[in-house]
Amino acid sequence: MKKVIVTTTINPPTSAVKKYDALPDWDLIVMGDQKTPPDYALERGTYVSPDEQQAIDAELSELIGWNCIQRRNLGFLLAWRMGADIVATVDDDNVPLAHWGEKLFVGEEVEATVYETAIPAFDPVGATNYPHLWHRGYPLQLLPYRDYGTSRLETVTADVQADFWNGDPDIDAICRMQYAPDCTFEDSYFPMTSTAVSPFDSQNTFIARRFLPEYFMFPGVGRMDDIWAAYHLQAQGARVVYGAASVVQERNPHDLVIDMKKEYLGYENNLRMVERLREDPEAVLQFLPPEAIAAFDRYRSLF
Repeated sequence: MKKVIVTTTINPPTSAVKKYDALPDWDLIVMGDQKTPPDYALERGTYVSPDEQQAIDAELSELIGWNCIQRRNLGFLLAWRMGADIVATVDDDNVPLAHWGEKLFVGEEVEATVYETAIPAFDPVGATNYPHLWHRGYPLQLLPYRDYGTSRLETVTADVQADFWNGDPDIDAICRMQYAPDCTFEDSYFPMTSTAVSPFDSQNTFIARRFLPEYFMFPGVGRMDDIWAAYHLQAQGARVVYGAASVVQERNPHDLVIDMKKEYLGYENNLRMVERLREDPEAVLQFLPPEAIAAFDRYRSLF
């Protein structure tokens, strides 16, 4: 089985990248950007410079734009061409724990806690030992109605394995302003999944090969790039199962007010999106700017 890690580095790479590069059973792809030092190199992995990314597909490259995490889409395409069976998408400020990548169940059957919910979306963070927090991209209007009272153990097939993150978790700016948490998620809550769609991110997530053509981090939608990718992928039939924390996030510097502004599109539209996805698996397109639709169309055409 071929396993490939894809990450992006906009500024000088962090030390976490070297830890992924040292994993013997994985191939690493690092997508550079215009701010990446020109002499940057890896010990084992593949560093893809801006010029090399243009050569992968110049049209898609230009539609995505520069100095953004969505350069990772070209890495997904490259991983596909390398024959990857599983692609891990990680952020460069997530330090892998010793067992990272060992407890894989993506593409396989796994016994998980399945939460039933009548509301349109499930929040996995609220089902842990931090019930007051919520996942970035969860519709805020649903927060008072989260209900974890109905669950069962069931064997399910995981198309996506979204592992959690100790340290600074992936919550939105409003939640972070209020709580500023430093988390250690208890393993006993995992694996878990739900009967409803749920947000997952691109910072510590494993995706089965067959769903790569539909997994696209949308440019032009702020901090909803990976969240809307997650909702879309589930509308296409992918089952996400959440795994125990396998990284510690040492979060890069962020301005929370700027983050909040970049999340506003989601605050306004996430609920409507998950509701519409119930009827139309292509509903995400209704919420995208024209440039993002063009980029997604180009991406899909290359598989």
